[in-house]
Amino acid sequence: MAKVDTDIREQIDMFELEKQQQAVLTELLELCRASLDEVDEDHITKAFKLCCLSHEGVQRASGEPYYLHPVEVAKIMAGDFNIDDESVIAALLHDTVEDTSVTLDQAEEVFGPVVRHLIDGVTKISGVFESRDTKQAETFMKLILSMAEDIRVVLIKFADRLHNMRTISALPRQKQLKKATETMELYAPLAHRFGLFKIKNEFEDLCFKVIDPNSYKFIVRKLREKKKAREEFINQFMQPIQEELKELSFKFEIKGRPKHIYSIYRKMQRQQKPFEEIYDLFAIRIILEDPHKKEDCWRVYSIITDKYTPIPKRFRDFISVPKANGYQSLHTTVITKQGRKVEVQIRTRKMDDIAEHGVAAHWKYKEGKSGGSDTLDKFVHWVRDVLDSPRPDAATEFVKDFQLNLYQDEIYVFTPQGELKTLPKGASCIDFAFEIHSEIGERAVAAKVNGKMVPLRQKLHSGDQVEIITGNKINLNADWIEDVVTHKAKARLRQFIKQKELKVADEGRELWEKKSSKGKFEVSDQELMKVAHRFKFENTQEMFYEIGAGAFDVNKLYKVVKELKSKGRFDTEEQDDKVSGDDIQEKYISTARAVGDTKALLVEGELSGVKYSYANCCNPIPGDEVIGFISRDGDVKVHRSNCKNAHHLIRTDGERIIDVSWAKNIESQFLGAVKVIGEDRVGLVNDITEVLSKSLKTNMKSINVSSEGGMFEGILTLYISDLKHLEEIINRLERIEGVKNVLRYE
Repeated sequence: MAKVDTDIREQIDMFELEKQQQAVLTELLELCRASLDEVDEDHITKAFKLCCLSHEGVQRASGEPYYLHPVEVAKIMAGDFNIDDESVIAALLHDTVEDTSVTLDQAEEVFGPVVRHLIDGVTKISGVFESRDTKQAETFMKLILSMAEDIRVVLIKFADRLHNMRTISALPRQKQLKKATETMELYAPLAHRFGLFKIKNEFEDLCFKVIDPNSYKFIVRKLREKKKAREEFINQFMQPIQEELKELSFKFEIKGRPKHIYSIYRKMQRQQKPFEEIYDLFAIRIILEDPHKKEDCWRVYSIITDKYTPIPKRFRDFISVPKANGYQSLHTTVITKQGRKVEVQIRTRKMDDIAEHGVAAHWKYKEGKSGGSDTLDKFVHWVRDVLDSPRPDAATEFVKDFQLNLYQDEIYVFTPQGELKTLPKGASCIDFAFEIHSEIGERAVAAKVNGKMVPLRQKLHSGDQVEIITGNKINLNADWIEDVVTHKAKARLRQFIKQKELKVADEGRELWEKKSSKGKFEVSDQELMKVAHRFKFENTQEMFYEIGAGAFDVNKLYKVVKELKSKGRFDTEEQDDKVSGDDIQEKYISTARAVGDTKALLVEGELSGVKYSYANCCNPIPGDEVIGFISRDGDVKVHRSNCKNAHHLIRTDGERIIDVSWAKNIESQFLGAVKVIGEDRVGLVNDITEVLSKSLKTNMKSINVSSEGGMFEGILTLYISDLKHLEEIINRLERIEGVKNVLRYE
C-alpha cells in the first residue's frame, strides 16, 4: 500500500494513471455526466487518483486490484441513486481513512468539508454490522443518527455492501454465509424502509443465492425455460391496453418483468405450491410520462379493468394513502380470459423514480430539483423518534425492535381529528397511544375504536378511528409487553419493567446485607458472582432479584458463602474458561475431533472423527448446502444453510460455525418428507406406496393422509439417500394419475 504524505495535492497531481485505470476513470465520468445534474470532473478525477494511489498494490479476495471496489461503489451512487458528485467522491474514498494513511484533514483540504463529513460518517458506522450483537447499541445508534444527519452516508454504505454481495463468491463459504445473513436481516429491511425496492430485491436475491443455492438455481432455471412463453403472453396481454392509451394520446412506458427470485421462493413456501402453480410470477408496470398527474392513473386503471376482470381483494391505492417511505402507485390484479392472474401497477414517472430509488429520490427532490418533498422530513422524524425513545440495555432487543419496525406491513388509522397515522400491522391501541406521544402511552387507561369502548390491548385494522382516554397518573402495565409491536412502546415498557426489577433486586440485596452482617467475613462482588454462577444465575443482579421476589432463599446463599469462606475455597475456585473468536472454534473443534467416527461428514474439508448429529428443524440430506455448529460439548450439529435456526446461530454465535460438507459414496439413509396433493380416488394411496417400494426401492417411515372435498393431501416420511434420490421420488410421484403436486415438505 502506498504511503500518502502530508503534501497530498502534489502527490495527486504527480500520480500517473495506468492505461486500465484511465479507461475505468473515463467510464465513471461518462456515467456521472449521464446521471447527475452537476459534475465536478476535476474533483472526481483527483478522488479517483487518490483512491488508486492509497490502495496501490492491494488486492481483493478475488485477486483484482482493490481500487476497483470503491469505483464500483461510486458507480452505484451515480447510476443507481443519482445523488450528487460529492457522494461519488466520498464513495471513491470511503475506505481510505480507515484502511490507509490518508487522514480526514487531508481529504477536507482537497475536497472540502462535505466530503469529509460523508467519509467520516461511513467510517464511524463501518463496524455496525460486522460485529455480533453484544455491545452494539452504541454503534447501532451511530448508524441511525447518521441517517437523520445525512442520508448519503447510509446510501454509500448500501452501495458498499451491494458490491460486496455481488462479488461474494471469492470469499470462503463460512464468511459468505455470515455476510449474507447480516445482509438479509438488516440491510434488506433497511432498504425496504428507505423505499429502495430495486436495491432491496437485489440484496434478497444475492443472499438467497448464497444461503440456498439449490433452490435459487431451480427457480432461475424454471424462469429461463418459460421466458419465451412469458414474453409472448405479456405482449398479448399489453397489446389492447397500448392501443387504447395511444388513441387517448397518453405518453407512457410499459414494463413487464418477472418478480425477483426470492419473492417467488417465499410465495412457493408460504402457499406450499410448486413453481408451476405460482401464477402471478410477473407484474406489468405502466408508467405515465410527466406532465401526467395522479388523476390520469385512475383513467388508466379504468381502461385496464374494462379490458380484464379485476380481483377486488387485490386492489391497493397507495396514491391516496402513500406508504411510510413515500411509495405511491395503484396496484390491481386482473384475470385474463384464459384464467391467468396478472398484477398491474400504475404510476407516474416521478412515482416510479421514488418507488425504485426511495429516499435517494426524496433527497434529490428535497434539494429543489423537482419542487421538494416532505417524505424525507417524515423519514427523518421517524429516525429521530427512534432516537428519542427509551433505549433497552440489551443491544439485541434494540436491534430486534428496530428490525420489526423496518420490515412489517403497515396499517393506516386515524385520530379523532382525522389525522392519519401509519403503524406496523398487528399494532394495538397501546402502540397508537405511544405513537401520539410518550406521555399519552404512559397515562392511557382505555380506548375507543370507531366510537366503541375497547380494551387497550385490542389490535387495530386499517381505517380504524382511535381515541385514547388518559388518567392523571402513569398507568403502565408490565403485561402489555406482549401486546405491542412498535419499538417506542416496547422500549418504554422494558424500561418500566427494568425499573421494577431493579427495585426488587435492591430489596434482595438489602436482605443479603442484613444476613451477611451477622457473619464474621467479608465477601467481594467477584466472589458473589462465582456463587451466583454456581446457582445457575447469569449475574448477582438476577440472584438478588430472585431473593427480593421470594423465589430464592437468602439463607441458602448465606450457608454456601459461609462454607466456602471457612474452607478458603474461593481462592482455588476454577476461573470461567471463557474464550472468544478463533480460540473458541479451535478449542471445540479439537474436542469434537477426539470423539466418535463418521463416514458421511467432512469437517473443513477433512474426513475426521467428529461426533455429529442432524438438526431436526431442517433434516439435511446429502446434496443440501449445510453448515456445522459446534456445541459446548464438542459435538457438531448439522443444519441446512437455509434453515432459520442456522441464520440465528450465524448471527449470534458466528465463531462456532464451521464449514462442513458431504463425503462421497455415503451409504447411510436419511429422513426426509414429501407432501403429495391430488384428487381423492380409490387406490391412490396404494399406487403411491407401490411406486415407492417397487419402482424406487424406497422405505417409508410413516404416512399421514387427509381428504376433504374430493382432494387428497398426504405427508410421506421416507428414508432417502441424497438430494438426487429425493428429486427422483418427486418426479416419479408426479406421474401417478390424479396427483397434482409433489414437493419437499419442510
